[in-house]
Amino acid sequence: MSILAKMDAAMTAKDEAAMNEIFHDDYKFTMHASGKVMGKADVIKWAMSGDINKDKIRVLFENDEIGVEHSFVTFNDGNTEAVMAVYKYQDGKVVSLETGATKIPK
Repeated sequence: MSILAKMDAAMTAKDEAAMNEIFHDDYKFTMHASGKVMGKADVIKWAMSGDINKDKIRVLFENDEIGVEHSFVTFNDGNTEAVMAVYKYQDGKVVSLETGATKIPK
């Protein structure tokens, strides 16, 4: 199973132990729309909250260094975004994520 498939399965199942294994201890998530940067613990807490609901996930490219994914993400507040995500891998784990997002009108 690919790293992205493992990550998506862990997030969908809200499997905290699996997320702790998949995300590198130095993990950083950069959201370019807001400029906000989150670490591993913050992202896992957010994922466990159920606020991240991904749909129509497409892996555009993946190898042992990088993964590129497109999906539609709906948040608990009802907002939906089309998200392009670039994941970098280190030691077989996700070490960074940068996203670009476009809000989808309600």
